[in-house]
Amino acid sequence: MAHVVQFVYDHRPDLAALGQASPVTGHRSPAQSEESGSEAGSGERVAGSEQGPEADGADMDAVLEIPRRVPVAVLRPSLKQCARTGAKLKKGSRVVVMPDQGGVAAALKKRLEKRAVKVLMLDPTRSVDEVDAQLDKWQSKGEISGVYWLPALDDAGNLEALSFDEWREALRVRVKLLYTAMRRLYGTVGEPGTFLVAATRLGGRHGYDAHGATAPLGGAVTGFTKTFKRERPDATVKAVDFAATGKTKKLAKRLIAETLADPGAVEIGYAEGRRWTVALQEESAETEEPGIELGPDTVFVITGAAGSITSAITADLAGASGGTFHLLDLTPEPDPADPDLVAFAADKEGLKRTIFERIKASGERATPAMVDRELAALERLDAARSAISAVEAAGGTAHYHSVNLLDHEAVRGVVERVREESGRIDVLIHAGGLEISHLLPDKPPEQFDLVFDVKADGWFSLMSAIGDMPLGATVGFSSIAGRFGNAGQADYSAANDLLCKVASSFRRTRPDTRGIAIDWTAWGDIGMATRGSIPTVMKAAGIDMLPAAAGIPFIRRELTAGTRSGEVLVGQSLGLLLEDWDARGGLASKALAASSPGVMVGEVKTWSPQRGLLVETRLDPAEQGFLNDHRIDGIPVLPGVMGMEAFAEVAGSAFPDLVVASVEDVDFLAPFKFYRDEPRVVAIEAQFSTDGGDIVADCRLIGSRKLPNQEEPQVTVHFTGRVRLAAEAAQAPTMNVPAGSANGVAPSEIYGVYFHGPAYQVLDRAWRAGMAAVGRFNAGLPDNHQPADLPLRSSPRLVELCFQTAGIWEMGTGGVMGLPMHVERASLFGRDNPVGELMAVAEAQADDSFRVRVVDEDGTVHVDLDGYRTVRLPGAASAEVLEPLQRAMELEG
Repeated sequence: MAHVVQFVYDHRPDLAALGQASPVTGHRSPAQSEESGSEAGSGERVAGSEQGPEADGADMDAVLEIPRRVPVAVLRPSLKQCARTGAKLKKGSRVVVMPDQGGVAAALKKRLEKRAVKVLMLDPTRSVDEVDAQLDKWQSKGEISGVYWLPALDDAGNLEALSFDEWREALRVRVKLLYTAMRRLYGTVGEPGTFLVAATRLGGRHGYDAHGATAPLGGAVTGFTKTFKRERPDATVKAVDFAATGKTKKLAKRLIAETLADPGAVEIGYAEGRRWTVALQEESAETEEPGIELGPDTVFVITGAAGSITSAITADLAGASGGTFHLLDLTPEPDPADPDLVAFAADKEGLKRTIFERIKASGERATPAMVDRELAALERLDAARSAISAVEAAGGTAHYHSVNLLDHEAVRGVVERVREESGRIDVLIHAGGLEISHLLPDKPPEQFDLVFDVKADGWFSLMSAIGDMPLGATVGFSSIAGRFGNAGQADYSAANDLLCKVASSFRRTRPDTRGIAIDWTAWGDIGMATRGSIPTVMKAAGIDMLPAAAGIPFIRRELTAGTRSGEVLVGQSLGLLLEDWDARGGLASKALAASSPGVMVGEVKTWSPQRGLLVETRLDPAEQGFLNDHRIDGIPVLPGVMGMEAFAEVAGSAFPDLVVASVEDVDFLAPFKFYRDEPRVVAIEAQFSTDGGDIVADCRLIGSRKLPNQEEPQVTVHFTGRVRLAAEAAQAPTMNVPAGSANGVAPSEIYGVYFHGPAYQVLDRAWRAGMAAVGRFNAGLPDNHQPADLPLRSSPRLVELCFQTAGIWEMGTGGVMGLPMHVERASLFGRDNPVGELMAVAEAQADDSFRVRVVDEDGTVHVDLDGYRTVRLPGAASAEVLEPLQRAMELEG
């Protein structure tokens, strides 16, 4: 928390004055012991807080108000499209390499030496002190330009099969020596032009895919690396992830390429021959998989049980189950009759005075800090007592185990007792941990080891002891420090991200166990984050604090909803934490500008890891026919088909070697209006991933307006949709050409109802053919846009032909006029400028949607529009203007 606040101050120095009373370095929550406890970073209560774990009751409705975001793998631009990082690999550069055991380091060394770079190869078998001495010696002989850290490329195998010593050695080499190296090199590797590039084998997408993470110990390296970037933002810092297999030469080549290009992302992966990074995506908790049924037979094991937040969560789970709870914490088992514990609950101020006098009577000089330390211990005892009482009040059974999570054998002993009594664990919650914030130069090794080991070694001791015992679900307490990195918390971030990647790996290693990792943001209502100016600072930075009413039952919701194994971020607005590392998201200044010109592709602004590709385009109704001739109540409105075209053009500009195969799942949420005929800027966002062999772009079309008497502009998402890009266009299907009819409706009658002007009067004639409406395309239309020679990617006026022909059926058969609401799929077949007579055939479906196909006179389909739906336009057209349409849509015979 302290360094989240410092991060805010760094970005908003105007807020620093608010926090003069709030320390931002050297923080340890006073509610924490130095050995084990619950998440300080999750907002534990502090001594003297007036709020206990029951201050805000659990409210499942409040949970629904919190966005449920999960990390997902998304595509990055190719390195050819990216700007240079500024990192230097030139003749005479000196670079440190910590090798892997699979040959990548050797291949990297050869490539670096071809560049006349001096390679300084570390020995991973050396002790921490020996590595530190070696780096100090090298540094004394000249500047070191960067570090390649490769041990996480090695797969440690089945983690639960490792001995405790093997586990600790694997992490010593991967992350503790990394801490040693970067602490020693902190003064030089961190300046502009320097770099840290770490490599992992989590699968190529950092474990954020359906298969789950391979070699999950790499999560500790990634978590550390993200924090190093927070502490040394001027350096090039990346965690580059690879698949489980790959040629050493290719990996070495990519590590060098990543060093030199793309300053826009820290987490980079390689899979399916493309570059990936990680973004957050909202995802429902509801799945088709059954969740855990909580009841009297449910067996829980919970570490860090004497933390106030953990205590409140325990109470919630107890109330929902009445099950058996094994509660683990370093805090001794509380004695409900302890006078101090009774006073803590009844008269805290009086207890403070009692403790103060007791210290004085002992002959020591009493200070407020000494009183706070005793209160902190009592607070944890009180939280443990509350958890036990809540379990018993719910009819459950509580077993309290005072155990140090650093004591491998003691933890195993607790698990063996559970095995003997129950033979299984239904829910394991690993909330044990602590946070002590110091920047790397000020973080001594024993502190790093303590913070990291409590969480990491505690987890290993639990899981190795559980072994093949049935285990329903695990919940690891992580934090936003694990997801984003956080200055001062390299140890905490490393341990948290390790838990996240282990949870991901359950998809492949323990498919019958759901592994859940919770990235908590700072809690409100309970904990240190509620004190002083911190809430004000966080609000000004755009970071919302988590209401306890929503946080307490969140785990219950996850367990019972049947969500898959993986990581979930719990928080509302994240504000500055989502800011990009580079103003253009890593894109080169000229990138994409000329790769795929189009009227809807204006200025390429950025390719953000979180938001994707952002393009802004200025549109003027005085210049563009598709606006001037598409007016509702006299106001130019962006046609839905041009919104689809915008999606297609922007997606295609990112991958100009691919073709637009379809535009899918389009929702027309709100009209984009050009008030007073004034120009407006249309913003199009596209976030890319893959589906089968195709690339898909999830798109949003956004408008921003400055309204009178409002400081902030009104931002509206008008359209959303998905574009599918393929290597080549699908072969066009064929269909029977509909027969003509003498009983049709003419353009003058059609556009006596429709509002469209000349450029969008796409119907030359319409008639009924069996159970379908047929609309003939008007081949004599004026230009759609200017410059008229700019190509189109989605045949917008043919799609408009589909819309209007379906509308003729709706008005002619039901007297209802509708506006576009949704398109399930518009399939395109690669012919942008078809010649000859074209007709749209609109068939109403049983679910009130339409399927509309555009076919030429030879029976070749050019557009196949499926799942088209409309929303009724208020104010029905008069019977007089509808009469010709109704007559044309009458069933003949």
